[in-house]
Amino acid sequence: MQQERRRDSRVTINKEFETIDEFVAEYATDISSSGCFIRSKHPLPVGTKVNLRFTVIAGDMEIIEGTGEVVRVVRPPSPNAGMGVRFTRLSDNSQRFIRELTQKPA
Repeated sequence: MQQERRRDSRVTINKEFETIDEFVAEYATDISSSGCFIRSKHPLPVGTKVNLRFTVIAGDMEIIEGTGEVVRVVRPPSPNAGMGVRFTRLSDNSQRFIRELTQKPA
């Protein structure tokens, strides 16, 4: 009997928000040089490969584009439900922006 092989599929995370407050409250709540935490009522399973495209508001609006992998999940009913995503590849502009963002003094 042949084993079924799963293809490496990716889920695209791409969300538009009507207001800055909605973005802050519901989406990328924590970002670092290695990844981000994305709040979600329906987090993806650990190990899921994702295509990333989202906006970070830090003075100006910047688009983060690349790929990642879900490495941690917090499930509802936790008010902090969502998923930790480790960046596996980022565009050059995204790398530059995140480097600048994470090196700013608090």
